[in-house]
Amino acid sequence: MSNSHDEIKKLLDASRKLLNNDNINEDIRRQYGLLTEQGIDFDNTNVTSKINVAKSVDDTIDYETADTDGNGYNDEEESGDDKTQGYRISGGILVLHGKEQTDLELTTDEKITFQETMDDFINEVSDMVDFNKLNVYSNNVEWSGKLIEYDIEFFFSIGEENGVYINGEMLKTDAEFLELLNKLKTYYEKFKSKWSKILSSRKKTDK
Repeated sequence: MSNSHDEIKKLLDASRKLLNNDNINEDIRRQYGLLTEQGIDFDNTNVTSKINVAKSVDDTIDYETADTDGNGYNDEEESGDDKTQGYRISGGILVLHGKEQTDLELTTDEKITFQETMDDFINEVSDMVDFNKLNVYSNNVEWSGKLIEYDIEFFFSIGEENGVYINGEMLKTDAEFLELLNKLKTYYEKFKSKWSKILSSRKKTDK
């Protein structure tokens, strides 16, 4: 049993070395579907990274269809008459919702706005945050995340139920917490202004 275990370890080590060898023949990679990890330049905040081997929208924006159940990504996802498509941009995920394929096309302005949205939140509210997907609908934009330091969740909406919502347990309303609430409310106005313009632009494009 010990010899068998050692042989398996040797095979695994050999496989790892093979996959990490830059000199391996490209034809062999393609034939057997061998993929290696590609490094990401984290100093470049405008990186739009690949998340599958799908056809890219252009040279700088890559996409795949979002799974609205939150279980990952599928090649296609449709819910009733609605279609969704997700884009990973600098570590965040933006999901476009629409009835037509043209509704799912990401523009450069939308990409830049999403990048600014994340950067501004980190600079103006908190840098200890886990962002959820930002969802863009025909008449609404919804975004949420978790503020790690305070163990609370925030939710932004600019549709009919517009406003800032928070969720947490036994929240202590001290001066520090009240300051955080003010930061969230102030930032929300900037968020609402940015994404209202995006919705208006998308409506004009549809027409």
